[in-house]
Amino acid sequence: MRRARERVEEMADYCNTEVFLSIVGGKWKLLILMYLLQGTKRFGELRRALSTITHRMLTRQLRELEDDGLIRRTSYPEVPPRVEYSLTATGQSLEPLIRQLDAWGHRYRGELHELAAQEEA
Repeated sequence: MRRARERVEEMADYCNTEVFLSIVGGKWKLLILMYLLQGTKRFGELRRALSTITHRMLTRQLRELEDDGLIRRTSYPEVPPRVEYSLTATGQSLEPLIRQLDAWGHRYRGELHELAAQEEA
């Protein structure tokens, strides 16, 4: 959580959107959080759900989300090793925002289909 705290403390007090984007911005983090809203997932499950993400990038994004206090990594001392990822309370608090963004994307996609249909007619 130190990494997030250092970045946030450097940002202007009046720009909380910048804080939000610095923590969950980018191509993958919101998608990872969206899948974790469905419940605890293992690395391989996330990798399959995000089929175009590289192993390295998924590892990096998960570490950053963990450092920022949005997800919890639980490692079990088993052979083979088992690691699970779940949302913290802070991560869970993003659910309404993620659901709204998903709904907006659905509406926008519908608008694009309507525009394409109108152009064809």
